[in-house]
Amino acid sequence: MTGYLVLDVFTEVPFGGNPLAVIPDAAGLPEAQLQKIAREFNFSETVFLYPPVKAGNTARVRIFTPTMEIPFAGHPTIGTAVALAQAGHGPDMVLELGVGPIKARATPTHAEFTTEVPLEVIATPDAGLVAAALGLSASDISLNHHAPTLASVGLPFTFTELASRDALARCTPDTDAFRQGAEAHESSLDFAQFAYVRRGNHIDARMFAPLDNIPEDPATGSACAALGAFLAQLDGEDLQVEVLQGEDMGRPSHISLKVEGDAVTIAGAAVQVMSGTLTL
Repeated sequence: MTGYLVLDVFTEVPFGGNPLAVIPDAAGLPEAQLQKIAREFNFSETVFLYPPVKAGNTARVRIFTPTMEIPFAGHPTIGTAVALAQAGHGPDMVLELGVGPIKARATPTHAEFTTEVPLEVIATPDAGLVAAALGLSASDISLNHHAPTLASVGLPFTFTELASRDALARCTPDTDAFRQGAEAHESSLDFAQFAYVRRGNHIDARMFAPLDNIPEDPATGSACAALGAFLAQLDGEDLQVEVLQGEDMGRPSHISLKVEGDAVTIAGAAVQVMSGTLTL
């Protein structure tokens, strides 16, 4: 039998943040069962850990959504680092992900990681289509700073600044519009939307990817990393903000985001809430 852990990530208290399943020793699991196990947990991501390929690194990390394997995601990286720290690793770690090695630092309660994967600006989706996908009107989209932009540092999201916090609260995803967007902008995620409102050094955000079986994500560190890189590039200066995500779905998540040159650092807390065994 194979053990598993469940951690709530980007929170210091149980039942907040984003739940994550971690399989600390996945070496004995058949390849064909990995996606099925992730679907069974049905969290936005499940992590499978293996011995590192390169000596001196901490672990090889494979990340699955309910529908696919992905090369990188933020809350799995934070949660994995905390789980490894709880098992006696660290505090400094190197995690082998699909985007390459990621440096992390963790205690049994908090972690941070830094990525220097270059920002890729992929497209500028039609603002009307984005508004429809979010269930909003065109007037709810703010174009003062930037148009809706599809960008990635390993995983692609459309970043859209909204005109008000009220508009963010009113988001109601329309799957037909998401399908139109996915057809127009084919990528590893199906027109995933990261909508946000910024007030100085504070960002309120929500993320929707219903075509990938993620109706709403309580915390999306990979999106925050890409947004930080995008805003820093747009403004031509380093950035440090706090992101509050998941509040509208009752799972508040606190994500620290810092951009210094080409380095993007994501930090947050995680707490273990369950453990058990896979009886396969």
